[in-house]
Amino acid sequence: MAAPAARRTVGQLLQQAWHEIPEIVATTGLGLIGIGLGALACYNYTKNDGDNRRYKKIYVIMRPDDPRVAKIRKD
Repeated sequence: MAAPAARRTVGQLLQQAWHEIPEIVATTGLGLIGIGLGALACYNYTKNDGDNRRYKKIYVIMRPDDPRVAKIRKD
């Protein structure tokens, strides 16, 4: 007869994983931090109008009543 399976918490599983495969656990954590920082950078880029460059590769034609006209740089 098989022994009953022991119930483990998430903390115990992470501790066991850290002892058995520390490279995978560490790189997974670093990868999640990197994805979070990348998402934060993309959010800040769009929030601060990061695509408003002085010299663009293509011309953009805007109507005078477009709200983006107020953000045009007057350098």
